[in-house]
Amino acid sequence: MSYNEFTLSKLESEFNLILQQRVELFKSIEFVNPSALLKEILAENIPLALEIDTEKARSELIISPIMVELRKYFNRQISLFSGTEFNVNQSKGLTGRCDFIISYSAKQSEITAPVVTIIEAKNDNIKSGLAQCIAEMVAAQLFNQQKNNQIYCIYGIITTGSNWKFLRLTENQVDIEVGEYFIGNLQYLLGILVSIIKNTYSG
Repeated sequence: MSYNEFTLSKLESEFNLILQQRVELFKSIEFVNPSALLKEILAENIPLALEIDTEKARSELIISPIMVELRKYFNRQISLFSGTEFNVNQSKGLTGRCDFIISYSAKQSEITAPVVTIIEAKNDNIKSGLAQCIAEMVAAQLFNQQKNNQIYCIYGIITTGSNWKFLRLTENQVDIEVGEYFIGNLQYLLGILVSIIKNTYSG
């Protein structure tokens, strides 16, 4: 079994999760202005990615540049992993490849403390990625516990590149953001991503 084989009901029963939907996770967010370079890249890449309309194109052309921008914002003190195997516990089915993992460490050679796990929604459908994202968040939580990483909570993101949905795992409760955010409001989206990195370690 792997991350993409989980269902919501299986996650709830096997990991005693409580799912809270329609939660407002980000009530007050400071905008973060994108760099001129990111704006130029996305102006070129977004139309192309939407025309190609595959998960791979959206990941490479839209999501990756935003993640690189986030890493630069934190002066490269966070690390970014893409398409990395993240096998945490085979007996529990917590194995597989994660599209993106952000770790609160400057070390790029290995994953230390995952903060945000990101996957692209299948078939341009946010809902279809929900169970897989939560499974990866549970794995990240368990990984942190095994490594004695004192992380308050784990955030997950499901994105098509153009639409973004956020989740938060605290102990055994999964909060699912009520709405979605859009690439057109890039300042707000970057503000959320920055706040996730900061707030995860504030407790």
